[in-house]
Amino acid sequence: MQVVILAGGLGTRISEETSIKPKPMVEIGGKPIIWHIMKMYSYYGINEFIICCGYKGNIIKEYFANYFMHMTDVTYNIENNEVIYHNKKAEPWVVTLIDTGEMTQTGGRIKRICNYIKNENFCMTYGDGLSDVDISKVITMHEQNNKLVTMTAVQPPGRFGALELEGNNVANFLEKPVGDGGWINGGFFVVNKEALKYIKDDSTAWENEPLQKLAEENHLQAYLHNGFWRPMDTLRDKTLLEEMWSKNPLWKKW
Repeated sequence: MQVVILAGGLGTRISEETSIKPKPMVEIGGKPIIWHIMKMYSYYGINEFIICCGYKGNIIKEYFANYFMHMTDVTYNIENNEVIYHNKKAEPWVVTLIDTGEMTQTGGRIKRICNYIKNENFCMTYGDGLSDVDISKVITMHEQNNKLVTMTAVQPPGRFGALELEGNNVANFLEKPVGDGGWINGGFFVVNKEALKYIKDDSTAWENEPLQKLAEENHLQAYLHNGFWRPMDTLRDKTLLEEMWSKNPLWKKW
């Protein structure tokens, strides 16, 4: 199984960070969020990644080109021109980085990398969301039900605190309640390669015509995930994930 990660967007809602780096390279606990996403998949034994680059994609390429250096302590003996590596760390990853265009929409990015997909089914996600979803269960559901696309559905947390009132008295206060009960796209997909024919060109957003058409033709199903899920859309989201990483990173299974 391969994982396609969409990592080419502009990330305008977190411009404080993305003015100098692509959104997937924004760090949580000293590691790019894309690293956290890849560690999630690697936990389930999925170690081959296709990263759809775009905006400032060269920074993502540099990170993986020098991954060993980023993860290892090193001594340079300048006199002898010698490099000594300490605490050598490596991941069992095969990473393919493809320039899919700076302004290409999400569907167009997937279509551009179709020739790199080896098997009938592949995983796909965005480069800015974390979850404790059981990827193996999503894959199993996809394989058993013979649909073209399986989407993880989640219930986002409420943006503001909620008050439970009895007259003018506050009976209960929830700092981070679940939202209005509606399910939304959680961003962790399993896709049959046949679904790519629903993508027209670079201007096609995966979330619009393709998913809508797949739903109309009964080719789209949802895996309901009731656990942790959090996107990193804003600086506030990044700060919250940073706090969680230092105390209780709910997405960390490795």
